[in-house]
Amino acid sequence: MESKQESNLLFAVVQALDADIAQHALKSIGIDSYQMPSVGGFLGRKNVTLIIDCPEESNEEVLRILKNSCSQRIEFINLPIENAQQAIPTPTQVSVGGAAIFELTADKIIKL
Repeated sequence: MESKQESNLLFAVVQALDADIAQHALKSIGIDSYQMPSVGGFLGRKNVTLIIDCPEESNEEVLRILKNSCSQRIEFINLPIENAQQAIPTPTQVSVGGAAIFELTADKIIKL
């Protein structure tokens, strides 16, 4: 069955621990989303890429939901001090979380 209304396809890369919360919130407003596992680059943490079928009139609401459910937070990682005689790990503050969202306009979405 083809959807005739204008629709966007959103790819949202989020932390794995935020994915279920985001999907539940999207489902509550009738938006379908699908998960693909992925891995982050900098910290090698587990991410999830959400593929979201977003009708054009719901675009702002979907972006608001993603912003609220995939918030950035501060974590600490241990990095060795440069030029030290011994590798002494030092807690270093990093910002994690949030979402990287890619939006594509879909001419046609087919649901079978």
